[in-house]
Amino acid sequence: MQLPQTVVGTDGSPPAGAAVEQAAREAACHAAQLRIVYAVSLVPPPGIASVLDEAGEKALREGGERVLAEAESAARAVAPEVEISTTLAMGDPRQVLAELSRDALMTVVGSSGSSGIASGLLGSVSRHLTTHAAGPVMVVRATPVPAAPIVVGIDGSPAAEAATAFAFAEAAACGEPLVALHAWSEWRVPPVPPEDPELRYAKAPGELRAGEERLLAELLSGWGERYPGVTVERRTVRERARQALIEASRSARLLVVGSRGKGGFAGLRLGSVSTAVLHHAHCSVVVVRGGSDVPDSGGQLLARPAV
Repeated sequence: MQLPQTVVGTDGSPPAGAAVEQAAREAACHAAQLRIVYAVSLVPPPGIASVLDEAGEKALREGGERVLAEAESAARAVAPEVEISTTLAMGDPRQVLAELSRDALMTVVGSSGSSGIASGLLGSVSRHLTTHAAGPVMVVRATPVPAAPIVVGIDGSPAAEAATAFAFAEAAACGEPLVALHAWSEWRVPPVPPEDPELRYAKAPGELRAGEERLLAELLSGWGERYPGVTVERRTVRERARQALIEASRSARLLVVGSRGKGGFAGLRLGSVSTAVLHHAHCSVVVVRGGSDVPDSGGQLLARPAV
């Protein structure tokens, strides 16, 4: 049986170097192959001749081969047991990696590339992949915190369901605890008519929180049975989702979110919460698209467990 594949993009920058090392760790956790990709764009920047000559193209290819060799060496130092391949591709790195994501366990990139700004905001490649990749995308922001949990944001949306599937598989494969975080506020919970029409609409103190805690328990139902070795902390927070997730990321190894939550519009590729955490989280972030196929550590597609 062919091993699942983790794909990582590199361009020789420090953020890409961190992504390569993390991708190697992920491949080791999931018993997967690691494919390191360097894409050579033959379209020169504005102001330069429209067509590269043979010498210029050769120089680009040789530079790419050097970057790949260095990345492979770094990956082998982190995970010597992982099967590693390298790919020098011709084309826009955004399109190359998006195409390769179709068959990948996950696609890993740095938060910014060689042309990135030191502000820590997303680079063009990572931004493109989180909105166009076919599978889960990990954006590596910093060195992982040792012995820190995985945090997954849950709100009942299809994308959050896919994120939950990924988070459980990741926690099981890497032997890490999981924090299932559900953020709520009075403004996000629609009023429900009471069963007795003579009763008021207002909830008794603590009733809203109790209802949201029950909702979280229902959304997690079945996953614990499928992954009995994963320690799960249920965390219900009265806070805006983006703020709660960013705060939780301070003590997390990885933050997993769906591409769009309950409040998103169907035409949007990325929701406001996932966009906010991609820009401001303190740890690496995985974005999982709702309805996408999420393989577990054995390469099998995950669906919600029957309950």
